[in-house]
Amino acid sequence: MALIITDECINCDVCEPECPNGAITMGEEIYEIDPGKCTECVGHFDEPQCVVVCPVECIPKDPAHPDTQKQLLGKFFKLHPDKTPYLPKVSD
Repeated sequence: MALIITDECINCDVCEPECPNGAITMGEEIYEIDPGKCTECVGHFDEPQCVVVCPVECIPKDPAHPDTQKQLLGKFFKLHPDKTPYLPKVSD
């Protein structure tokens, strides 16, 4: 799933620079996530960096955009065609 920023956002400005896809921008009142660019950091990190840095925990998964891991990785390749994705290690 793509992520969404809820109205609990306090506009602290910490999430936007952490997004490796440029999916987070300032909306009319709070930050917004473009679901077409949000990969939940698949291809970049083990977990979504905006979620990691958000001090008020206002960035849940967006049920309106139920992307699979394969779809998220597909978005990564579309956004970064020349980049090798980071793939987390799978334990045995």
